[in-house]
Amino acid sequence: MRRRALLATAAALALPVRAHAAGLAAPNVVEISPRLVTSGQPTAAALAALGEQGFGAVVYLAPPTVHDAVKEEPAILAAQGIAYVNVPIDFMRPAARDYEAFAAAMAAHAGKKVLVHCQVNMRASTMVFLHRVIESKEDPDTAYQSVARVWSPSGAWKRFLVATLRSHGVSFEPY
Repeated sequence: MRRRALLATAAALALPVRAHAAGLAAPNVVEISPRLVTSGQPTAAALAALGEQGFGAVVYLAPPTVHDAVKEEPAILAAQGIAYVNVPIDFMRPAARDYEAFAAAMAAHAGKKVLVHCQVNMRASTMVFLHRVIESKEDPDTAYQSVARVWSPSGAWKRFLVATLRSHGVSFEPY
């Protein structure tokens, strides 16, 4: 029940922040670069337009059973020739294996325009931040600005973020 309340609150906060960065109608869209975008859950119509926008892969970071998931998402993307990867991260318990699975998905689709999304862009913004810092060696302070546009990780997510960075030799304290 607590988890549902937390996700409902997060979703409610995200609703007014619908954006059209990178031509994507979804909550909390953040264009990291012309080839990397994070967001909350796009609608089925928005997913159906991704091919026209040049996307080659979508990485979905929530379990496909969450209440606002687009159940047809894999089929909608496949019809456009877009690769789909689901890394179902438990929002209450992010783990090192989640980052490793995400990093593998990103490596598998290097060179493609990628949309990384979840429900509200909390999981997505954090995992992309970690990937940018760990794999691309970007400055953590600069990369974290894209997370801060969406939320300020706390609790399990702050512990996960700090521990993951430290395990890769990066010292950074999120704000």
